[in-house]
Amino acid sequence: MRPTVRCLVWDLDDTLWQEGVPLPSAVHTLHALDRRGILHAATGRGDHTPALDRHGLGELYLARRFGSHRAPAAVRDLAAALDCPVGLVAFLSGDPVALAEVSSVLPDVRCYPASTVERLPELADFTPAVVLPADRERRQVTRAEQRRGAAEEEHAGTPASFVASLGLELEIRPAEREDLPVAPFLRSGGRMFDTLELCGRHAENGQEVVAASLRDRFGPYGVVGLAVLRGEGTSTALELLVSERVLSLGAAEAFVGHLVARSLGTGRRLVVEFELTTANRALLLLLRFSGFSIAARPAGRMTLAVDPLIPPARRRSPIRVLGEGVRPMRRRR
Repeated sequence: MRPTVRCLVWDLDDTLWQEGVPLPSAVHTLHALDRRGILHAATGRGDHTPALDRHGLGELYLARRFGSHRAPAAVRDLAAALDCPVGLVAFLSGDPVALAEVSSVLPDVRCYPASTVERLPELADFTPAVVLPADRERRQVTRAEQRRGAAEEEHAGTPASFVASLGLELEIRPAEREDLPVAPFLRSGGRMFDTLELCGRHAENGQEVVAASLRDRFGPYGVVGLAVLRGEGTSTALELLVSERVLSLGAAEAFVGHLVARSLGTGRRLVVEFELTTANRALLLLLRFSGFSIAARPAGRMTLAVDPLIPPARRRSPIRVLGEGVRPMRRRR
């Protein structure tokens, strides 16, 4: 079975409108797919922006290419604008020529005639096996990224001053099962976790899975970090997964700093088993800056630890950490 469509490009000239009014069936499809995390983009010969805004549909179309573009070029540009692989894009149009051109030039794009607009939510291509909270927030996260990027381009100060202006808030809390599917997309200090394994860890007594969610004045980033904590005698073993896209914001450092402070506050030594690769070198630097030192170097790996007797210095951060919801570490029975 091929993967679910992530982005639907609408040729608005022939699919959304009927005598200047949105078709109810098309509006239903817009909202149904949006709730499943499928993003919408728009193309067309004329500028449909005023009409979209007038009918309250503008927020649903995250990228637009209006004008005399050839359909394949417009679809390719819109996919790139939303960072979506072409193989996860679908094209909806009432123009047989445009559909034929896209099928010929971009054979991985799934093409649908306008007559199918009402039935799209029933098709397997548009029906994920599971719809998670992160999927339902995909449009809001993408829109926030767009607004954030535009603001950064207009910012006259330094990158650090722009980060300070974002009003970043990091919520650290017990992970829910709905948070765990993000794990394969996060960077770890060793092997990667899959969702099923983390679900097992989540349910196992004596272990704790913690999630970190980030947001700023533009909106949410989603879950940007997960940590598995396990009591071992007087130590706490930490397995850490973080999003690379927020390393430069200091969010991962704030997450690690919170876990370090919490562990040291209970008198426990925090330990990480780390397998260095080219891909996770930035994560190693993050741990070293957060107070971890190399305690041992077993074959092909290293053991990093924070000594409770030598706590790391507190570092200033532009991020407000909300962590009251994380429960104390449970001991094994």
